[in-house]
Amino acid sequence: MCWVCEHPESTRQERLEYLRGVLNQHNWVVIGVHEERYRPPYSYTLGLTDRELPELVITGLPQKRAAEVLTPAAWDLLGGGTLAPGNRIRTVDGVLAEVVKVAEPGAHLDVAADLYGQQLAALQLVYTDRRGYWPWDRRFRGGRGGQPVLGVRAKQVA
Repeated sequence: MCWVCEHPESTRQERLEYLRGVLNQHNWVVIGVHEERYRPPYSYTLGLTDRELPELVITGLPQKRAAEVLTPAAWDLLGGGTLAPGNRIRTVDGVLAEVVKVAEPGAHLDVAADLYGQQLAALQLVYTDRRGYWPWDRRFRGGRGGQPVLGVRAKQVA
């Protein structure tokens, strides 16, 4: 169970203070948004902005699976790696993903927007379905509700 779920009476400020404490201990975390009104689910990092890096987001995956993809990508960024819009990478399980700059990060990464304001930037990892199709391909079949792409694709770099 999540802290917010266990403390539904908490204020937004109390939630932010709780997360600041978590970030003081762990540097960054993955937040999952899985409420029924948000279909499909999505997850994002929180704390990379403190290191002058973009937050990472992925849509259409349950939180555990999303964390399995976001965590190695975040560690790679923290270790000096780069993710640029248009780059294609392989996730730890071999799935191909393309980096897309999130057009309005504050619209989706609400907690990060509360913590970082205008400083917030985000990149989405957009992945192929099991057959290798991208969400912008009409043949894409990816999970319950699909995989919303939160920005405009850049020219592919690699």
